Amino acid sequence: MSHADIFNTFLAESSDLLTMMEDAILQIERDNNDREAIAALFRAAHTIKGSAGLFDLDAIVRFAHALETVLDRVRSAELAVDDALIALLLDCTDQLGAMLAQLTHATDRDPAAIDARAQALQARLSGYAAPHRSATADPERPPPVSAPSAGADAVANDAWHVSIRLCPDVMRRGIEPQSLLRELATLGRTEVTTVCERLPPAPEMDPECCYLGFEVRLWTDAPLAAIDAVFEFVRDDSCIHLLAPHGALGDYRALLQALPEGAARGAELLQACGALSAAEVARITATAAATAPCADAPCPPAPRGDAPERKDAALVRVDAQKLEDLINDVGEMVIAGASATLLARSGGTPALQETMGLLNRMIERIRDRTLALRMVEIGETFRRFQRVVRDVSHELGKDIRLEITGEDAELDKTVVEKIRDPLTHLVRNAIDHGIEPPDVRRAAGKPPAGTVKLTAFHESGSIVIEVADDGRGLDRDRILRKAVERGLIEPGRTLTDEQVYALIFEPGLSTAEQVSNLSGRGVGMDVVRRNIEALRGSIDVRSSSGHGTRIRIRLPLTLAIIDGFLVEIAGRQFVLPLDIVVECLEMPSGAQRATAELGYLELRGEVLACRRLRELLAIGGAAPTHENIVVVRCGGGKAGLVVDRLRGELQTVIKPLGPLLRNQSGIAGSTILGSGEVALILDAPALLASTTRVQVPAAASAGAAITMSSEEISPCSAT
Repeated sequence: MSHADIFNTFLAESSDLLTMMEDAILQIERDNNDREAIAALFRAAHTIKGSAGLFDLDAIVRFAHALETVLDRVRSAELAVDDALIALLLDCTDQLGAMLAQLTHATDRDPAAIDARAQALQARLSGYAAPHRSATADPERPPPVSAPSAGADAVANDAWHVSIRLCPDVMRRGIEPQSLLRELATLGRTEVTTVCERLPPAPEMDPECCYLGFEVRLWTDAPLAAIDAVFEFVRDDSCIHLLAPHGALGDYRALLQALPEGAARGAELLQACGALSAAEVARITATAAATAPCADAPCPPAPRGDAPERKDAALVRVDAQKLEDLINDVGEMVIAGASATLLARSGGTPALQETMGLLNRMIERIRDRTLALRMVEIGETFRRFQRVVRDVSHELGKDIRLEITGEDAELDKTVVEKIRDPLTHLVRNAIDHGIEPPDVRRAAGKPPAGTVKLTAFHESGSIVIEVADDGRGLDRDRILRKAVERGLIEPGRTLTDEQVYALIFEPGLSTAEQVSNLSGRGVGMDVVRRNIEALRGSIDVRSSSGHGTRIRIRLPLTLAIIDGFLVEIAGRQFVLPLDIVVECLEMPSGAQRATAELGYLELRGEVLACRRLRELLAIGGAAPTHENIVVVRCGGGKAGLVVDRLRGELQTVIKPLGPLLRNQSGIAGSTILGSGEVALILDAPALLASTTRVQVPAAASAGAAITMSSEEISPCSAT
């Protein structure tokens, strides 16, 4: 792995740790006695500091160290958590994010401004720093192997002494020994003596093993807990001994007995580094055996060439581009497999057809498992809005809580990344426009604390995300009045509630009383709709005056490969997503006229809205004698699409549309069939609900366009 790869891994892991820190801070704000959250916060800051030290990022190390010092006081219950400290900790998390973004030029902020803010925050952190105190063990954690002690029989050493013997596999876990020494140096002045006793002959060396030990003298005012925290991630399988300045002679005697080099060699090392004088060594060796190892904390033996391999980690971090390339290759394999299947069928060889059937099943499994690699839970994205709700509600002086449901729902990572900004705007909009101030809510008989709900669930092969609030709801009359003022609709035009509420997504329309940092300029909601539609999704608004608003977003689970159902119209082939197909049936005898003229069909006692797909797609020509109906899920109900022929199921690789069809409602994408032909993938719900004309180019079809409005559809209830 190159230095660039390691650095990118550091940035990715630091980003995850910052998210973890933010979640922990918000949890501590809710419950300042949550010891687990406090410990997680300290560990995350400590890890960022240690990792930054590997790359000599001194500014980040200094800032993280100042933050870590305050967190250590919180962890040891010396410092109480209040609103001011929570705000400071959140500011520090943001600052670490800005300093990390600066490394990749991912921020347009002035570097001087970032540095100035770091200094200002460090000054605020220093106000929470502990006064000088004697070193005592942290009551919440076990003490190190040799805890500092005092007594009349003390050594003359005026510095801390740190004896380090690391586990041989420490570097395989991504921990560089030098980073520990650098971190100790941030606490004060150090003198390091390297111990090479375990170093094997050159031919027997394993470059991934650590053979070195260290004897360190440390002059610092930092407490024991701060020094001990340096070894947070190596303490369990390494030998770490901390001895306080002017420690008891007995502590040094115990250290010599614990060293793997033996007491005699250990005494030479401690005398050479200045931890013990010759007289003190003589007093120790006169009263203790020289070679007994520490029974309760054995140091790791030197690694052997035939030692078993360390078990791989449970998780592997993969570059996103590599995963994208793999999915593209799987897509090409799906297309090639479909082509080979057609050739096998035309050849008529049963053995070849059987082999292709097996191969297609294997391709399908590979496809599903590959796509599963890109599926992530939406909960992580939802949890990030805890911070958004907190900050915006504090800014507006409102008391708002966020409720999250369905955080384990999974969808494509690409969709998650692209939905984050629209969701952020919807949540901020719900807080600013929807939730009333506490006094207004009390006057309306509501609890003073408002609620914003984020919900996710799977439905009909899609994922549905809802942003709901219990606020005042949308003002229908005000929206209409603003729309008329902006020239978006004609005065006096009658619109349904759904049509009126959809106007909030028009550019330039805002119902805010005044311009603020959050709203009032009429921009944002149109971008939300445009981004949702770019993901082949739809957005729907429902509102009740005085009771709140619910915005529902429906998105495909993946943007890469889907199961499709192939249909034919006038010799041209189209694909419907298989997950919306309910059933297929032959057109009942005598029902064609009713279907063509009235647009509905009676199906097992239910009224089913039906439309000829050739009319929706403006494909000319006469319908065949025998037609078929594909029943699809449409919103909360079902509808029928009349097609010429049913071609069956197939795996579909979604290809992007060209400029001609990119913004065409009702067309979700394109795919390449096994025959090499290009087929359009239809968005049936949008196609049925569209009030615009769907024009398919002459290369795909020809004929007059037919217009159909959503009022003409009356789907029966879903079953």
